[in-house]
This record gives sequence, structure tokens and C-alpha cells, in this order.
Amino acid sequence: MYATPTHLHDLSPPSDLLALIGRMAKRDESSLEDFYDMTLSKVYGLALKITRRHDLAEDVVCDTYWQVWHQAVRFDINRGVPMAWLMLICRSRALDALRKLDEAESHPEPSELIVESEFSCPTLEKMLTLERDSALHVAMAKLTAIQRQLIALAFFKGYTHQEISEQTNLPLGSVKSHIKRAQASLKDALSHQEA
Repeated sequence: MYATPTHLHDLSPPSDLLALIGRMAKRDESSLEDFYDMTLSKVYGLALKITRRHDLAEDVVCDTYWQVWHQAVRFDINRGVPMAWLMLICRSRALDALRKLDEAESHPEPSELIVESEFSCPTLEKMLTLERDSALHVAMAKLTAIQRQLIALAFFKGYTHQEISEQTNLPLGSVKSHIKRAQASLKDALSHQEA
């Protein structure tokens, strides 16, 4: 499950969250990280309550903060407080995830799931870097959920294959083969986009 920093609290004053949204609207990346730290457990809790699956909840969390970053400039204090706005986005992303799951039932991915942990979602800084490099973002989107998570651990977090194996409870051989296939897929996708 996601771990929240001990020095930050979910019950942050609305004025603090409002100030962070204002800074996000000006594209201050550190404000997104602070906003994430202050609100993560609430967002994850709601996402898990709706999806009832840790893997889906983690995807919802990533999607929620991605949307917060993009829509901060349009936030209107007259239409609601920051936490209500954030929870509405999370609820919407969670329901979207369930709809997509229903549509994909006839083509399921392998049932091998990574143990839920704070390491499953790329760091916000790296997500922002991905946004800037749209070719890589598109290529990453084509990977399976497992491949994206392992690539995030290996390249965004800098973990060794052995450390990833220990964090995810996947056999070392599986970690290596997943990452190797993901790298090949990324290389192929990026070479086609450059052509």
C-alpha cells in the first residue's frame, strides 16, 4: 500500500491545499509533490474502496494526480474546496477504471500481479518528465501494467533486479524477463516513432 510521509497530514488546512493548487497552475512541480504527499492516503483509500483492487487503485492514483496537474489552472474555489475537487477527480478516474476493466474482460492480462507497495507508481517528477517526452510516454502506455511497474522500479527508482524481486515477491528470472521484454518493446516503439 502507498506510504505517506510521517511529517505531512491528510487533514491539511484547505488554505494550504489551495496555495499548492495555485502554484501547480503556475507549473511549479514541487507543489504537485507536496500536494501528493498531503493527500495520498485519502485518494488511495477512495480509489481502493471503489475498485476493490490494489492494482487498479494504484493506477487510479496515478491518473488522479496526472489530472490534478493538468487541471490546476482551471480550479475554481467558488465551485468547491480543494479536497472535494480532488475526491471528485479520484471517483471519476476510479469509475473509468472499472468501465475499462469491464470492456477488457474478454482479453485479460496475465494474472501475475505485483504486490501493492509504495513503489508501484512512478514518482511524480518522473511522470512530469514523461509528459515532456511524449514519444516515451506513448511507448510506455503500450506496455502491460506489470512491465510499466517494473520499468518504473528499475529506471525511475534505480532498483537492481534483485531489489525489485524482493520488493514485488516475483522470482528474479521473471523480473529479468519482464524488463527485457519491456525494453525491447520500448526500443521498437521509439524507433518507429523516430522513423
